[in-house]
Amino acid sequence: MKRLRFMHAADLHLDSPFKGMSALPERVRERIRESTFEALKELVGLAIREQVDFVLISGDVYDLSDRSLRAQIRFQKALEQLAEHGISTYVIHGNHDPEDGRAAKLVWPAGVHFFACDRVETITVEKGVRGKIAQIHGISYRNAAVTDNLALQFLQGQEAVCQIALLHTNVDGDPGHDNYAPCRKQDLLAAGMDYWALGHVHTRNVLHEHPAIVYPGNLQGRSIREIGARGCYIVEMSEDGRAELAFHALDRVRWFHERLSVSGIQSEQALKDLLGEQLERIRSEADGRDAVVRFVLEGRSAVHSLLRKGRALQELTAELRLSEEERSRFVWVETIEDRTASELDLGALLQESSFLGDLLRYSAALQADEAALNGFASEALAALQSLPQAAGNGAAMEPERLRELLRAAEELAADLLSADGGESG
Repeated sequence: MKRLRFMHAADLHLDSPFKGMSALPERVRERIRESTFEALKELVGLAIREQVDFVLISGDVYDLSDRSLRAQIRFQKALEQLAEHGISTYVIHGNHDPEDGRAAKLVWPAGVHFFACDRVETITVEKGVRGKIAQIHGISYRNAAVTDNLALQFLQGQEAVCQIALLHTNVDGDPGHDNYAPCRKQDLLAAGMDYWALGHVHTRNVLHEHPAIVYPGNLQGRSIREIGARGCYIVEMSEDGRAELAFHALDRVRWFHERLSVSGIQSEQALKDLLGEQLERIRSEADGRDAVVRFVLEGRSAVHSLLRKGRALQELTAELRLSEEERSRFVWVETIEDRTASELDLGALLQESSFLGDLLRYSAALQADEAALNGFASEALAALQSLPQAAGNGAAMEPERLRELLRAAEELAADLLSADGGESG
């Protein structure tokens, strides 16, 4: 086997609409909207600098099957740049950009190959005097909901060169993603490949080292659920078929989810200073990128009651956003969640012979009994189900989410009843 170097990327989601961003200032909204295209530019630059033999893109190039013309033209230009530097690109389509989606009639460079959807295709890669260096196997999605195990169609090629497979799949039923083209890791190992270039799961993950089975994650985070660095792998394949992986961050807007303790915070000024310090820390960690952050305030403090007065939290959020709006690189506050609690000693209140003590003991019993909690939630939230804004069946929520809501209700009840004296009995 000959040594080679290639890039493995997936889930570009070009022209993602970034839902929920319509209320942002135009400059901030446009920077976020352009981030998928800017990440693509970074990909091209990296591939050229690293002088890779070829680029692999493992599905979901576009965000929608009805892909925008803008996204297709930007992708075409990117692949033209790669071709000008002698870098071929091999692409499969996934559930977001299947073969039956709308595609413009564009002319693609000679070095670009889109794999078919009716069978696993095999392409032999040749590089000048080096001759044959790899065989690449791949299959695209015909439509958005492929449920067949496509991994079973892959077979090792006959050439004595590196065997690489491209597949958009959910391996071993990752619960965080739709179960499209599901397969088992054992199915992949049985195919005899040297490298599995996977797509679909947005968090990078190396499922197996030799042979390498790799999710590079998506190129650009698109919501608060996709925090941290996003990018691709540069892969060095040795003569014995071992892969050396080097991750490269390509994202242009980075997402952060920060939990902050308010313990010891006694005033609005102290809270404002704490959040300001966190914004500067995030700016440094973003390393020249724009950033979006969600703050979750936790802990017991006197600031708890201050946050519950009027629109204090909304106004603080607005002021922090205003200070970021005109910065060359912003750290945008997506939201600030208040999960703080008062300085009441709930442990002592739990022991009281009072209505509040009874209430806290009942809450503690529900926390410890999942069946009882589900029954309580179903009954308590039944009246909300007819409302347009109701968020589904309360009893169908995750147990931890129900406990979280119960704890919030417990804190609110303790605050209100303590203020009224608690009705000791």
